[in-house]
Amino acid sequence: MAPTPQDEHDNAELTVVADLWSPACTAIRTFLARNEIACRWVQPTHPTGRELLDEHGFTAEDTPVLFASDGRVLKPTGEEQLAEWVGLHTKPTADDYDLLIVGGGPAGMAAALYGASEGLHTILLERWAIGGQAGLSSDIQNYLGFPDGISGSDLTDRARRQAAKFGAELVISLQADQLRPTDHGFAVHCTDDVTVTARSVIIATGASFRTLDIPSVDKFNGRGVFYFSALTEAPLCSGSDVYIVGGANSAGQAAAYFASCARKVIMLVRADSLAVEMSSYLIEQIAAIPTIEVRTSVEVVDASGDTHLEHLTLRDRKTGAVEEVPATWLFAFIGANPATGWLDDSFARDDHGYLLTGPDIATVDGSAWPLKRPPLHLETTVPGVFAAGDVRAFNGHRVAGAVGEGSMAVMLVHKFLHD
Repeated sequence: MAPTPQDEHDNAELTVVADLWSPACTAIRTFLARNEIACRWVQPTHPTGRELLDEHGFTAEDTPVLFASDGRVLKPTGEEQLAEWVGLHTKPTADDYDLLIVGGGPAGMAAALYGASEGLHTILLERWAIGGQAGLSSDIQNYLGFPDGISGSDLTDRARRQAAKFGAELVISLQADQLRPTDHGFAVHCTDDVTVTARSVIIATGASFRTLDIPSVDKFNGRGVFYFSALTEAPLCSGSDVYIVGGANSAGQAAAYFASCARKVIMLVRADSLAVEMSSYLIEQIAAIPTIEVRTSVEVVDASGDTHLEHLTLRDRKTGAVEEVPATWLFAFIGANPATGWLDDSFARDDHGYLLTGPDIATVDGSAWPLKRPPLHLETTVPGVFAAGDVRAFNGHRVAGAVGEGSMAVMLVHKFLHD
């Protein structure tokens, strides 16, 4: 079934004219959706799209172009420009803070909430959108207090409103690229030459999505191949077959979510069983959905198509047998790597790049602690800088664990500031 323009937001004040198979279109729609900004999307060939483009002197080659109901028009060149144009908070309002949090996932948002509610002048910097990977989750079933589950977007919206109620400053679209000590605390330098200073820092940058690292697949990124984009792309997949790569909880949640709209969901799992990485409640849920097919010991080895993904080549890891299948939609949930590349060597990491904290610092050679006192539990090898959530070594990769670490980090920040 051919995808059609989204019309669930026909009354939205923002219209995006862009080709479905344009990676730039995907990036814009994902950015807007994750920041809770309703938009109507139309193809350049659609009568509405042609009319808007012609009226403002654009052609289909100029897309994506955004049109606001108040007459404003934008041909975006980057996320920061787009964020400012749609009215997001993109610049700090003060020169110095008690607590600076880098990263707006569950750990960062918990830290922002508890920091601000306990009297710390708190700022949070987030590159893309509040919520992190959890914000893209279609259904979180094992979070305490939500027996019927909650979507990542709903949880994110509640966290955003709660943190703002207590006065936490949430800044979107600034990407931190350096952290250095100062005479009175720390300075975090961001892209666009913005520097924010604070007496203490919590690093909650989480992890960046792993890709399949297959050249023929990579060329279809945003054109049929997506990473952690279930919520934003699902409406376009109605009535289609959807392939999902991965065997952990995120893949299982996405499969269950897509099953409500797709004709069929095919899970491609490299392991011999879902039980290797997936929670038992999700395995049972998937087994009860007749439109989900689970194929174990299978991997993607090739992809082909013209303007977008049209075929996948799969290989059986046990027999070596290869087959080509028609495919328009592929969503990969194959883990992530810690987002620590922006930090210098003074921050000790484990062999996989995760930040070492507290007593774990002593377990790795070369990660010397610089002070006589022992490090606080979530403190990195830079005193006064803490880590929480998926960026930290030996973490549990669960939303509840990240929230707990974010709130605990604030307690340790208080101890650091007062001692």
